[in-house]
Amino acid sequence: MFEELDPILHSQLRLAIMSVLISVESAEFNYLLEKTGATRGNLSAQISKLNEEGYIEVKKSFRKNYPLTTCRITPKGLAAFEKYVITLQQYLKVNKG
Repeated sequence: MFEELDPILHSQLRLAIMSVLISVESAEFNYLLEKTGATRGNLSAQISKLNEEGYIEVKKSFRKNYPLTTCRITPKGLAAFEKYVITLQQYLKVNKG
């Protein structure tokens, strides 16, 4: 009856990260920090999970001798996000005929 929601995306913070990344080409760690309101540690942990799943690509570099982490959604992540949204819409339509 109900299709399973992607457990990787079914986390409030991971879904927020993906929602931000879907609207930009790439985003720096501090931008994601500002947009999600997460703590540094939690954001870092959730970015790692999304990266391990192949939903985002993480690039680490330096800017003026400071570490710089940049994230970008991957085609696999885009497909997973779109499927998640479609599945969630099906949940919302159940009693609307």
